Amino acid sequence: MNRSALVVVVVVALVAAVLGFSSLFTVHQTQQALVLQFGDPRRVVSDPGLHFKIPLIQNIVYIDKRLLHLDSPAFEAIASDQKRLVVNAYLRYRIVDPLLFFQSVRTQANADARLQTIMESSLREAMGTAPLLDIVSTKREQLMIRASEATSAQAANFGIQIADVRIKRTDLPEENSQAIYAEMRAGRELEARQHRAEGAEQSFIIRSRADRTRTETLANARRDSEIIRGEGDGTAVKIFADAFGTDVEFFQFYRTMQAYREALRPEDTTMVLTPDSEFFRYFRDFLDTTP
Repeated sequence: MNRSALVVVVVVALVAAVLGFSSLFTVHQTQQALVLQFGDPRRVVSDPGLHFKIPLIQNIVYIDKRLLHLDSPAFEAIASDQKRLVVNAYLRYRIVDPLLFFQSVRTQANADARLQTIMESSLREAMGTAPLLDIVSTKREQLMIRASEATSAQAANFGIQIADVRIKRTDLPEENSQAIYAEMRAGRELEARQHRAEGAEQSFIIRSRADRTRTETLANARRDSEIIRGEGDGTAVKIFADAFGTDVEFFQFYRTMQAYREALRPEDTTMVLTPDSEFFRYFRDFLDTTP
């Protein structure tokens, strides 16, 4: 074989090798492939492994078949009670129809942009039917189901199946937060004033009852003491009367001694009386009997 023939053989072998290599493609188990011929889809390959295509004429577009995640940037929504909310949400989806997906959105980046718009619209619509309290409470689950169904209905047009739509976080705008805080504070202050007023009323009632009980108790005690004192005075008068009736002279002497004790105190008592005063009768008697 001459040199020219050898070159031809080598060239043919190289071309055959290149054509043979370019006619093969591999599909990973996390992928699905779309075979295009001059940009026109010909077939979908979902089975992983080594596959064949027409070299130089057909090319391959790989599409992920795993569960994909899309985070949405914060956006505003309005509840049914006109409360504005700042919402952070996400969705998870899977490409179930590669041909429809390629024909409608072409790439995953385009799909993410379309799905983000659809998700935000569905969430705004669902949250617009519920008040703020329902959105931040356990009723949120029903709203998420409604938003997920609305998103799935539109995503099906792109060959996409929505697995879930969720809200990660819900905040109030700064101006709304201040307004709601002021409203809550005013409500708590009103409630506190009401409790204070009720407490003051109860305090007045209790104090009035206590004052009335005190007045009644003192009046009863004063009445009982007057009765006892009157009974005691009556008994004392009766005892004095009995004593006076038994020994008049002794009773007069006893009462005169009491008068002396009260009148003649050691604090420089001065009395102006005549010597023959009846008050000093017992002194005179004492002086007359003294040797």
